[in-house]
Amino acid sequence: MAAIEAPDTADTKKKRVLVVGAGIAGLAAALRLHRQGWDVVVVERAPARRSSGYLVNLHGPGYDAAERLGLVPALTPSDIGFFTSIMVRADGREKFRLPAAVAEAAVGNRALSIFRGDLESALYDAVAEHADIRFATTVRALSQTADEVEATLGDGTHIRADLLIGADGVHSRIRELVFGPETEYLVDLGHMVGAFPLEKAPEHVPDGAGTTFIGPGRTAAVMNLGPQRSSTFFTYRCPDTRAELELGPAAALGRSFGDLGGGVTEALHQLGTDPAGAYFDSVGQVVMDRWSDGRIVLLGDAAWCVTVFAGYGAALALDGADRLGAALDDHRDDIPGALTTWESSLRPEVDKRQTLARKGISRFAPPTRAHVRAGELMLRAIGLPGIRGLVQRSIRRANN
Repeated sequence: MAAIEAPDTADTKKKRVLVVGAGIAGLAAALRLHRQGWDVVVVERAPARRSSGYLVNLHGPGYDAAERLGLVPALTPSDIGFFTSIMVRADGREKFRLPAAVAEAAVGNRALSIFRGDLESALYDAVAEHADIRFATTVRALSQTADEVEATLGDGTHIRADLLIGADGVHSRIRELVFGPETEYLVDLGHMVGAFPLEKAPEHVPDGAGTTFIGPGRTAAVMNLGPQRSSTFFTYRCPDTRAELELGPAAALGRSFGDLGGGVTEALHQLGTDPAGAYFDSVGQVVMDRWSDGRIVLLGDAAWCVTVFAGYGAALALDGADRLGAALDDHRDDIPGALTTWESSLRPEVDKRQTLARKGISRFAPPTRAHVRAGELMLRAIGLPGIRGLVQRSIRRANN
């Protein structure tokens, strides 16, 4: 008979949380609840920690949450700051530039631009000594009563906890076990996204800058931030996302962007030597009427996935985890009540970000050449003092 790991006895009054997923949302929740005195167990299906990844931006509530979690000192050395963005033609020749000062003035000094892997590392380092973190571990089944949750792990062992947090990403196993199949909640937006680090800095992209090509139905960006700090971002419209996933990142991105020159050519060549290091997936939003059931709650992309078009996923994961901890602290022993209050406070922000993402698709994958030209006119206008001020105020309103 498999062993059962139960929460601490009532005498100690120490609650246990089982967090499924060791990404940003899961580790942030683990850190927050550890600091509130919870016994924390984290299970992660990947065999080891992930590294690198694409760039994420923390500003507004995301930066505030990172500050409350005590992460800013650890993240600051990894902050790449703001860099010049160069809009290019298909062959890599420059069209025009957006100076770093434009983004800096719009966002302000309470902001961090870091690699996803650096954020996950900072979270892991902050909580690893205080939590039981198990890699290569999956959840096979779940059950719950009014008083506890019991998870059956892939090896047949059982863990009992007061709360289970499903932070296992857009293709969440916990969501499937508790709420039903992915097809009921994942809305396919008909686009693909790819991102991967570059071991060698691209020669055709100036130091400390990024080049971006935007054409009908696609965007390709390559950033030169030095050796092993450079990265890429690709997105494109796609009528059959399943077929693209079957092709894999190297073949699919090569087919969709192989006609481009400059830094894109170099990036695709590096991808061909290490396709396993790429993030490559269809773009979809998770839309649910509720994020919790009894003592089980979904967090981060598992619950709401705003997509890369929103540019706010990491910030929302941190903010969501921080708010969840606050709600649980306020409600003490009423965990279902805490989850209801937490969702009510966070849902308006998630709805706003998902709406902005759907509206923003045309910026990343313009429908026509006319849309491309209109977008370029808008970007050029940002450099004008009056227009720049309007953009700055608009961004600040969106982040508050």
